[in-house]
Amino acid sequence: MIPQKAVKNEIFIEKFSKLLKKLDINYQNIELYILAFIHRSIVNERPDFAPEHNERIEFLWDAVLELIITEKLYLDFPKKTEWELTDIRSSLVRWRHLASVSKKLWFQDYLIMWKWEELSGWREKDYILANTFEAFLWAIYLDLWYEKAKEIVYKYIYSDLEKILKEDLIKDYKSLLQEYAQAEFSITPKYKVLDHSWPDHDKKYTSWVFLEEKQIWTWEWTSKKKSQEKAAENAYKKLISN
Repeated sequence: MIPQKAVKNEIFIEKFSKLLKKLDINYQNIELYILAFIHRSIVNERPDFAPEHNERIEFLWDAVLELIITEKLYLDFPKKTEWELTDIRSSLVRWRHLASVSKKLWFQDYLIMWKWEELSGWREKDYILANTFEAFLWAIYLDLWYEKAKEIVYKYIYSDLEKILKEDLIKDYKSLLQEYAQAEFSITPKYKVLDHSWPDHDKKYTSWVFLEEKQIWTWEWTSKKKSQEKAAENAYKKLISN
């Protein structure tokens, strides 16, 4: 998939050239990397400025990222079961982890977004930074192919595995909530997601968490998956604190 032309702006070209040099990435097509940092808000408001945003390419990268991590874990842990490897992989590709990596690289300083989102503090939002990092990896994959993308994944994502294992950060909150609810109440949590009719650039989803008929938490987010994860996190913390 070849994207439409990204922002044609010498300031952006210079800025991103410096970023890629700092990260030791000998790029061929700078526009791919600029596109990875374009938030949908500016496309909605100024399609003449940026005809495409990074969410579609971030979606493509999900599959490649899981392939790289799966391959590495399979080779590094020959004695672990499929389920153990799945949990470890989930902890590595989880959006909170990707957001933390994005912040370490100061990607928030490179996001291209509309002024209202800028003033609302969207540069610091974890889900936006996670999506941006995934889109950035996609740009490397498309520009320099699989081996370079794999090198970057190993360097910035897989390198945190020792810390994740040491601090027992493998389980996600949906898994933790399910295990706790089944152990304590013999109940499996259920989720209901509502799609709100907001503008496309600020779409919201509300996730409800239920134990049987009892609603135990609600959370609103701009992604179905992430609204469920956040609702599960708060529901779990509420239950174990009682």
